[in-house]
Amino acid sequence: MRGERSLRPDLLLARRRAGVLLHPTSLPGPADHGDLGQTAHDFLEFLAAAGFSVWQMLPLGPVNESRSPYQTHSLAAGDPALLSPEALIADGLLPAGQSVTRAQAWRRAWVQFRNRRPAGLVGEFEAFRERERNWLDDYALFGALRDQQAQRPWYEWPAELRDREPAALARARRGLADPIGAHAFAQFLFARQWSALRTHARALGILLFGDLPVYPAHDSAEVWAGRSLFDLAADGRPRRVSGVPPDAFSADGQMWNTPVYAWNTARAELLDWWAARLRHERGRFDVLRIDHFRGLEAFWAIPADAPSAAAGAWYPAPGHELLARLAREPLCPGLVAEDLGVITAEVTALRRAFGLPGMRVLQFAFDGLPDNPHLPAAHEEDCVAYTGTHDNDTTVGWWGTLDDATRGRVLALTGRLSEPMPWPLVDLALGSVARLAMLPMQDCLALGSAARMNRPATSDGNWRWRMMPGTAGGALAAELRARLQRAGRAC
Repeated sequence: MRGERSLRPDLLLARRRAGVLLHPTSLPGPADHGDLGQTAHDFLEFLAAAGFSVWQMLPLGPVNESRSPYQTHSLAAGDPALLSPEALIADGLLPAGQSVTRAQAWRRAWVQFRNRRPAGLVGEFEAFRERERNWLDDYALFGALRDQQAQRPWYEWPAELRDREPAALARARRGLADPIGAHAFAQFLFARQWSALRTHARALGILLFGDLPVYPAHDSAEVWAGRSLFDLAADGRPRRVSGVPPDAFSADGQMWNTPVYAWNTARAELLDWWAARLRHERGRFDVLRIDHFRGLEAFWAIPADAPSAAAGAWYPAPGHELLARLAREPLCPGLVAEDLGVITAEVTALRRAFGLPGMRVLQFAFDGLPDNPHLPAAHEEDCVAYTGTHDNDTTVGWWGTLDDATRGRVLALTGRLSEPMPWPLVDLALGSVARLAMLPMQDCLALGSAARMNRPATSDGNWRWRMMPGTAGGALAAELRARLQRAGRAC
């Protein structure tokens, strides 16, 4: 590794493991998405019973109307909509028997706390605010101002607020002290519920595997508070936006509409900013996946007014300098590189220089090319093998769309199907030499395309799949444990 300190996730790769990919919003429950309450703890127990030792999830930030965990109002904050009202009742922060929506729960809990000011909790909250102030002060003010501005994005606010004029921000902090406190309190509650979940996971020997978006959303506290770090015009709108060129997911490429980094003018500040991100996430996760790792070596930037992502171009990024900076952080978690798509030799060299495992997705393995890196024969111990990811169809759905030639290539590796899909592909992933094999929960449940989580390059109907109550039970856990034991992966 040319003398570089490794960012390899040693604990994750210390032995053969298996894990499940499931975002908390997909947990079952009475509301329109899951939360961090009892069903999340029950899922940990299911994972342990089935022999899994890793729970992977998507970014946890407060989502916008798209519900995409990659388009959040903050990279550092947790989504208050993931708070469990039942846990708030158990903590005495909501009256028992009161019916509230998740959108109301944390605000009502704030009123209860503010009016009663329980002594122990007051001190705990104040300590949290002080400890997290580097990101929390800006985020809480941002949230209060968005409420005041009828949820308009920050670049449409009055100029003095948009541009963070000190006198205007001072007036806002005085006039919005109570809603600022409410937003900070929601983050305190999130940290408490998350801490309980992580403590439970550790007791069961389960590692939590998070996801680090390469870019923050345009309408986010981080971009508003750090405008000099991004390629923005004077009015706060992006000059260039991020995305990827045309690929297998989209003939026109993908426009993510997040501003790209100003690497040429703010490199030193960006290196520190990234290091702070990783230190913060270490408090939540044991290991992190860097989404779109390819963008650390070179990034696709598209003129903001372009009709499609095809109008973009590649620009160099200081990936080696950035990872070297992160490697010097004593609290930096181990990292996994999302290296899917068209990956150059330079990207692979960057990943290997710092010991980061890459991803291998079996659904991508059967195009007939002998040098396909997703073929099981090309897997390495230091990689993560998947049947599919949150961007893929479920394996059952994928199998149903294959032509005869591709099916023949699958059968050549799996043998005649003695079981229906997804089990042959599941066993192929579990049998990989990769130290870690990951299964989307939809594949554990043998679900079809209706359970797909996301369709890249589309905006409607994504991020809404829910696991049905009772489906992750003892019989399924026993079946999965038997498969993991045969592959030497059961914990």
